[in-house]
Amino acid sequence: MSFDTIFQFEKQLAEYTGAPFAIMTDCCTHAIELCLRYEQSVQHIDHVEFTAYTYLSVPMTMHKLGINYDLHDEYWIGEYPIRGTQIWDSARRLERDMYRAGSMQCLSFGYTKPLEIGHGGAILLDNEEAYNKLIRMRYDGRDLNISPWSEQVTFEVGYHYRPTIEDAKKGLEMLREVNELPKYVGYPDLRNIIIL
Repeated sequence: MSFDTIFQFEKQLAEYTGAPFAIMTDCCTHAIELCLRYEQSVQHIDHVEFTAYTYLSVPMTMHKLGINYDLHDEYWIGEYPIRGTQIWDSARRLERDMYRAGSMQCLSFGYTKPLEIGHGGAILLDNEEAYNKLIRMRYDGRDLNISPWSEQVTFEVGYHYRPTIEDAKKGLEMLREVNELPKYVGYPDLRNIIIL
């Protein structure tokens, strides 16, 4: 199996957004999770804050990782910060030269998103050390330059969050004509739900 199409999409996405690096994932939630796991590996994340008006998977991810959080009133269009980290949930934004230096911006390619592949996501970043770790974390700790995988001897812990080659191919085709208008969706106030 060749991952060239995924690498091509990542390269074109990085050029389009102005990010030094881009890592495609199977969804935006997993992009956020990988970024949080990376940040936890270099500094302890005890507490974060983010808008109460977001998709349910964001607080679910905090529970999964044991990260305490507060939700606050913040209406947003396109993206919002996860305060206490350098992560931005940019699920509803995709624009030329949008990359914010020093951040990890997580994109979504799901339905109703600017690049509507149907599913998938990506991480935009400029930290080469983080890039080298995250690129392996997203696919079972694998170095995708080694094929078959059984030739690789040493693995770091990784997750099965790789995108499909078909989604990368569709992304390459669609990136030429992306609708850059940030997408607004009125999410419910997550302070009104209980996660057990």
